[in-house]
This record gives sequence, structure tokens and C-alpha cells, in this order.
Amino acid sequence: MLTHLFPATNLYAVSSRFGTPDDFKRLVDEAHGQGLLVFLEIVHSYSAADEMVGLGLFDGTNDCYFHTGKRGHHKHWGTRMFKYGDLDVLHFLLSNLNWWITEYQVDGFQFHSLSSMIYTHNGFASFTGDLEEYCNQYVDRDALLYLILANEILHALHPDIITIAEDATFYPGLCEPISQGGLGFDYCVNLSVSEMWSSFLENVPDHDWSMSKIVSTLMGNKNYADKMLMYAENHNQSISGGRSFAEILFGEIREGSPDKEKLLLRGCSLHKMIKLITMTIGGRAYLNFMGNEFGHPERVEFPMPSNNFSFSLANRRWDLLANEGLHLNLFSFDKDLMKLDENERILPRVLPSIHHVNDNSMVIAYIRGPLLFVFNFHPTDSYEGYRIGVEEAGEYQLVLNTDERKYGGQGLLKDDQYSRTTTSQRSDGLRNSLEVPLPSRTAQAYKLSRILRI
Repeated sequence: MLTHLFPATNLYAVSSRFGTPDDFKRLVDEAHGQGLLVFLEIVHSYSAADEMVGLGLFDGTNDCYFHTGKRGHHKHWGTRMFKYGDLDVLHFLLSNLNWWITEYQVDGFQFHSLSSMIYTHNGFASFTGDLEEYCNQYVDRDALLYLILANEILHALHPDIITIAEDATFYPGLCEPISQGGLGFDYCVNLSVSEMWSSFLENVPDHDWSMSKIVSTLMGNKNYADKMLMYAENHNQSISGGRSFAEILFGEIREGSPDKEKLLLRGCSLHKMIKLITMTIGGRAYLNFMGNEFGHPERVEFPMPSNNFSFSLANRRWDLLANEGLHLNLFSFDKDLMKLDENERILPRVLPSIHHVNDNSMVIAYIRGPLLFVFNFHPTDSYEGYRIGVEEAGEYQLVLNTDERKYGGQGLLKDDQYSRTTTSQRSDGLRNSLEVPLPSRTAQAYKLSRILRI
């Protein structure tokens, strides 16, 4: 997924920082040749306030494309807000969508920060889920009509196009067909997931992590569960003054510290477990923010006055993969996780049956397709034979183990522990059960390899 820089100054231009328009066309062609789809994160929810290269004072007035007065300015970001009820603005934005498809053959769009445009308070309000919050005087109906028009026109002109909504408020009908009163998006992003993980890592002691909250957040709004896309970590966690997960987990570990190995093991374990459960528990797609696959140690920061226009953080440290150690271990796990999805088709399957959530033992277990996933988030307690219910009697083979040495783990499980056979003891409301060894801060995926007929 490619993205405009925020906030965009020219919606019709590829940034020259990355090359020429022809370079971008070659990139799209190469991606399509590899069987990949290319999406743009399109920023139609606000615009740069820049009057030199942006749309500010474009015709010499202050309201050519934007609302006048306070309504024309984002309350917190200093950006300009489009007046979606203006015919010329609609022509400009709708043409922009069509242009990227016809000129560059992109496959779809993720519409950035819809809450900024849907509400006159720009989404900076508390939401309880009450329907009134989505229908009151703070809703910009012109913005809603623009989104409906955008989806209607895009899908009519380009039937295979995919549109994705990024809306933290889960506006009702976001992914419902327009004919049924919805906004017409194909999918939406569950932004709550990355915010939850970031909050846990920075603010909540490991012993106090709530398994119930993890499950409820990852499953998201039940109305959209089948249309949900997941990030473990997105750009909000590593730009705008934030920190990447790896920076939180590893950034304060000092060379020579007596607890260095212990802290590295904790960080490496949680990094892998967060990715595994986020990808496999819910939704139809898993999105990776660049560098998360190998635990990028620093945030992204573009040159700006606050850093004396430095480029030192405007990069990704791919060179870290040239050396043995933490980042290569995390990358190896990520590759095997992708391989597991490729082999078992996890994401296209029906959403999982989550049958075990224990806040005391800090264990979560669920079944998706032929795979049983088990997570032990407890920071200290390990379990030699933890009983988990399964419906199908038989032999289960361990196919992914976050604690393997090649992933930076301790390798506590022996070869003879990789195969487990069910017993007829009922557990978790299911007919059969497995006893599995669960070291602390580890996760496992088992596959039913042989069915026992009783």
C-alpha cells in the first residue's frame, strides 16, 4: 500500500522524493507482474494549508476549495477542510480518484481519516456507540454524500476497484451497500487495534494485560467483523512524535545492562505474539507498516524545523537484516507467519471460534480453519499441561512456535512435544481436549494432522 505524504499539497502528483511519474508506473507494473495489488492511501479528508504549493489562496480568496472561518480549519492539525457541498470541489476530488486509476492503474484506495471529514469536530469527541452520535448537528452531511458518490462512481466505472475506509468511529453503514443506505466501502480498518497495543506496551504492566480486552478489540465492531482489516502497528505509532513498537520494547535496553538478555527476550516475544494474534484472530486482511516485519528500531520522522531538517530518521534500516541477531530473527518469524497463511489460507476463512479467554492464566485460544492457536501472555507463569478444548478428536501437530531459537526464542519445547493427541475429556464446551505445554510469553499454532474416529 502506497501513501501520500500528510498533508497532501498536490493530489495529482507523485512526490519527486520517490522518483518520476514514469518510475511510479514501472513500480505498479512490476507489482502487478508479481501478482500484487497496489492501493493508494488517498487524503481527501483535509488539505495542506500551504499557500505556496497547496490549494490555499488558489484563486486569491480564502474559500475557493475550503470552508470559511473556523469550519475551514482542522481543530488540531492546522490543515484546511474541504467544502464537500461545492460542485467544483466534488469535480476536483472525484476526478482525482478516477485519474489515479486511469493514469497509473492502481487497484484501490484507502480513504484516510474519515472521522476528520464526517464530523465538524473532526472526530475529536467521545463515542459510546449511541446512534445519536452519528446523526446529530456535528455530522457533515455533504461529506457523507461525497463518500457515497465516490464509492458509487468508482464501482460503476471500475467494477474491480477496492475501497477501504479508515474511520476510528465505525460510522454505521460504513461497509453496507449504497442501495441499502450504506456508504458503500468494501472494507474498513480497525484502528483500535494498534492503539490498544501501543497503550498496553507504554502504559500497562505486563501482569495487568486484559485478555478479554485484547479479544474484544481485535474482533472489533461485530457488524463489520467480516469486512475488517488489521494493523498490529500503523503509521500513527511511529510518526508525529510517536514511537514504533520495537522502539518501545528495545529502545531503552543499554549495552552491558545486566538485564539485557531478559529484556530482549521479553521484547522479542511480545513483538511476535502481537503480530500473530492480530493477523489470525479476525478480519480479512493483515496490513504491515514498513519495518514492522523486522522490528524497526526507530520512528519515522521527516525533515522539519524541530529536527533541524534532518533526514536521519527519514529512512528504513534494511541494513539491519545483514547481521545475525534480533532483527533477522523477527524477520524470519514474519516470513514463516506469511508462509503459514499462504499454505493454510487463514485470512479467507470464516472468523475464528474463540472458546478460551482466561484473564487469570492470561491464556487465549481459538480455532480458525484447521488450526488451533494458543497464546500465553503471562510474563512469568508457564504451564506444563494446559488443557484446551477442541471439537475434532485426533493428532495435532505444532506448525508454528514463537519460542523457536531461530525466531529469537529459548527453544524450550523438545521435538517429542510437537505432536499432541486429544483425550475425550470435555473442555471449553467442546467434546475433546488437548494438554499443551505453554511456556510464559509464547504462542503456538497446531494443525489437525490425523482424525481419530471414535
